[in-house]
Amino acid sequence: MPNYTKEGIINLVKENEVKFIRLQFTDIFGTLKNVAITDRQLEKALNNECMFDGACINGFNEIEELDMNLRPNLDSFVIFPWRPQQGKVSRLICDIYRPEGIPFEGDSRYVLKKALDESAELGYTMNVGPECEFFLFKTDENGHATTITQDKAGYFDLAPIDLGENARRDMTLALEDMGFEVEASHHEAAIGQNEIDFKCEDALTTADRIMTFKLVVKSIAQRHGLYASFMPKPIFGIDGSGMHINISLFKDGKNVFALDKDPNELSPIAYNFIAGLLKNIKGIAAITNPLVNSYKRLVSGYEAPTYLTWSHKNRNSLIRVPANRGKETRLELRCADLTANPYLVLACVLKAGLEGIKENLQPPAQSEADVFKMTEEERKAYGIDNLPNNLYEAVNFMKESILAKKTLGEHIFKSYVEAKAAEWDDYRIHVHDWEINNYLNRY
Repeated sequence: MPNYTKEGIINLVKENEVKFIRLQFTDIFGTLKNVAITDRQLEKALNNECMFDGACINGFNEIEELDMNLRPNLDSFVIFPWRPQQGKVSRLICDIYRPEGIPFEGDSRYVLKKALDESAELGYTMNVGPECEFFLFKTDENGHATTITQDKAGYFDLAPIDLGENARRDMTLALEDMGFEVEASHHEAAIGQNEIDFKCEDALTTADRIMTFKLVVKSIAQRHGLYASFMPKPIFGIDGSGMHINISLFKDGKNVFALDKDPNELSPIAYNFIAGLLKNIKGIAAITNPLVNSYKRLVSGYEAPTYLTWSHKNRNSLIRVPANRGKETRLELRCADLTANPYLVLACVLKAGLEGIKENLQPPAQSEADVFKMTEEERKAYGIDNLPNNLYEAVNFMKESILAKKTLGEHIFKSYVEAKAAEWDDYRIHVHDWEINNYLNRY
């Protein structure tokens, strides 16, 4: 990560002839927002003097409390490589403060920072690497997304069958210009489906990068005449798109999930973390999988988890332990999707894992068998529970989750639960094409 000063950013803006700076932040539902200023207002912004009206931002404020303060994170400064070279555009990711100078409790980035502070008090740092899947769709005459895929290719196919190759190349180049280390990009299993993975970093950096990733992918797709959709299950009968989250925990520079003497080469802390996730995942499912459509992906037969199991090999498990060991030992949480707010997801995942560590929770035996082939009686005998079946169930579990309420804080928790309950009610009233109309051109 760069280590910018105010003067350094001002000089970069002048040297690169940057005209516009976007002050970015994220609402509680994971939607990227911004206020654009010109270079003449940059010094004011860097002095934390930019205010905005938060009344109309989802979950931000009561109508009588309007003014919010944007405080840029200097190290997030970057120039958008795909924008015009005359009148260049850059961005700064901001934290939200109240006018009196205290962090705003409705800022989801602040929620993650609080969770990370608690982790740091215990001596732990969480590193995260996401696997980001998305569809590339053709657009109609008005530029709106259709559900017609760009190609009919499959897993790891290449051109000319894979028609997303050029778009992924340009996405990768743009991401690398913005400081990402892209580890892999390829066509995924479903027609029109793609994946780009980037290097794991500390949790806050990764959450920032997930938000930037989604902006870059959508912007570059548009330049190719396509629409990039992170909707989890836009097409019935094929695999949906997820965001597998690879998690490792470090203390004093050492990966505390690794232990050579254990048969699985996992430490007691790793088992605790797994147990904490399994205990709390139903209560945070409305965070990791926030849409009605999210639960259309979490069904059997499409490499997505539905049961609360963990395993080394079984890719249907909720938590998988990849083969890498030593410093690269990690856990892979497989339920989340990219419509989620990454700040809230990583905060809840971390707090769930820390609860497992603090309470010395133990997970059930790992399940290498195909849980989908078991009868319901067999699953009960093994004590295997399942994820919520829909958003309605997920919201009800969230209402009862002490961990979710403590992690999110009263302000976000109340707004989030109310909004998602209303979303489900609206879906139940309209149903027909509701998901396509409400999700396809938003996510």
